[in-house]
Amino acid sequence: MLLEKIEECREEMITLSSTHALTSEAVVLSSMKLDKLINEYQNYVQ
Repeated sequence: MLLEKIEECREEMITLSSTHALTSEAVVLSSMKLDKLINEYQNYVQ
């Protein structure tokens, strides 16, 4: 489930970055969300 959320968020960020500047609020927020999910996953597997 968590890996699915990570993949969905990654795809969302890629889509946003194709229509917005990489430093736009939308892309940065999506990136931060992805970072959080990846951190959760790393903590879970350790």
